[in-house]
Amino acid sequence: MRHRVFHSMDLRARLGDYAARMQVTPAALAEAYDWLLANEGAFEEASGDQVRVSICSVDIEWKLQHPLGKQLYHVLKTEVPAQLVPRYGINWPTFKDRCLRLWEQVYNIAINKVPFHWVRLTWLRIGGAKIGEGSTIWRNTEVLGVNSLVIGKDSVIAWHCQIDARAGLRIGDHVAIASHVLIIAGSHDLTAPEFWSVSAPIVIEDYVWIASRALIAHGAHLGRGCVITANTVVAKEVPPYKIIGGTGAKPMGERPHNLSYRVGGKNILTLLH
Repeated sequence: MRHRVFHSMDLRARLGDYAARMQVTPAALAEAYDWLLANEGAFEEASGDQVRVSICSVDIEWKLQHPLGKQLYHVLKTEVPAQLVPRYGINWPTFKDRCLRLWEQVYNIAINKVPFHWVRLTWLRIGGAKIGEGSTIWRNTEVLGVNSLVIGKDSVIAWHCQIDARAGLRIGDHVAIASHVLIIAGSHDLTAPEFWSVSAPIVIEDYVWIASRALIAHGAHLGRGCVITANTVVAKEVPPYKIIGGTGAKPMGERPHNLSYRVGGKNILTLLH
């Protein structure tokens, strides 16, 4: 099973730190890590002069036979800002997951059309979303992975967006996301004959502005104050304050660095938004 979610870069170089935390020898942990790689608990992929490390996005901790490999997988999965897919069957994790997905679908079918911010936000927060003061999601925007969604204060996601937080989505303070924006947590492995899913967390820092119909793909990290122009596809790290647009998401300019404003997406003027 090669469904996977991104964890970090060059993990092998940091195994010594993990060994100290786990109170085991570096050699033993390196052997356990190699075992995880050989048994599809972890994955390495070349990315330029670095190595991308992912872990299996279906929670396989229960079936791992290597004691230290199992312990390492547990540590790694707690560092991914998303809930792994549970082992499906007649068990409590599956029941909780199915209830949460049903709660989420009711929101996407009906609740997201209710013209009151507090109703929609309350529904999302009960589902596990963390949404800061003054932030909101306007009507007709769909949310997936509600329990892995984190939004800071005074941020707004406008109409008719699709917000996929299943691999973890963190949105900072004073962020403006315009209508019809797509934020997509994953894709599929184009190099494999099977349809394995690949996903990665998305981070959107403070004061970011994403214009209409942009697509923010899995693994993107948008630096503080940057702008993603309309119809732009971004699947990489964007430096702070850069204005990004066009084919290849190229730099087009730079914003002031002393940004200080409120988005104000939830107020009397947006009462029915």
